[in-house]
Formats: sequence, C-alpha cells, structure tokens
Amino acid sequence: MSRTASYHTTVSWTGEHWGHIQMGNGPEMKFSAPPDAQGHPGVLTPEDAFVAAANTCIMMMFIWAAERFKLQLQSYECRAEGRKLIELDRTEIFTDLHFRPNIRVAAAGEERSLVEARTRRALDAAQKYSLVANSVKSNIAIEPQIEVVP
Repeated sequence: MSRTASYHTTVSWTGEHWGHIQMGNGPEMKFSAPPDAQGHPGVLTPEDAFVAAANTCIMMMFIWAAERFKLQLQSYECRAEGRKLIELDRTEIFTDLHFRPNIRVAAAGEERSLVEARTRRALDAAQKYSLVANSVKSNIAIEPQIEVVP
C-alpha cells in the first residue's frame, strides 16, 4: 500500500537579492541568487541547493545500500555537478547531473573484485531508490572511483 510524507520549507525576502530559508527539519540560513544572476557570493543559492539535494540523497541511499550489501565502508566523498541550459528567451533547465563519488571499502578477507562489484550494485540501488534523483528531469550520470583496501 502506498504512503505519503510531506516536507516543508519557509522562505522570506530580506531585501535586495537576499532571502532567508527555514527548513522543516530545523536548519535555517540566508540565501541568494548566484552572482551571475544579480546575487551574492558565499551563500546558498537555489542552484546549489538543487545539486546538493540530489548529491546528499544519493549518498544517504548509498549508505543504506552499503549496509544491506554488507560492505565495510571506509569513506565516501562525492563531487556533483549540475549543468544548466540557458535558452534564448533566458529560461533555464538543469539538463545533466554528474556525480563522481570516491568510495573506499575494505575487502575484509573477500576477493577485491567481488567487493567492487557489490559496491557498484549498491551505487545502482542508491540511484534507483533516491527520491530526489527520481524526481528530476535531468540526465543522471554516476562515475565512481572505487578503492578496495585489504
């Protein structure tokens, strides 16, 4: 049986090209448009938040999958890049999200190739079960660097 869940944020304009966001889970911070869109440097932008939402969701789903695949995860770090298309009429869309995770797992006495294959399957599961990745129109590419240590 299907279920639903709701999440919320509240934003308010604080003057010029500044805003304040309060997230339902507690954090709050100021934000702006990016500097190339009359915004300010050094703060959260909607574009950063979009890419971060996908990156953090895939990471959390990978951790979930790593536990289920019984991986001995040592470290995970992922750089994500969102590429946007700016049309002639100045409408914009993110066309691609590219993830480059660096993952280190321990072999724990297993053959390294088997551990690497299981890690790749865990990444596939992370993408499959990522709420945010499933909710965007952008093409998604994941190019991992996997290191299996003794």
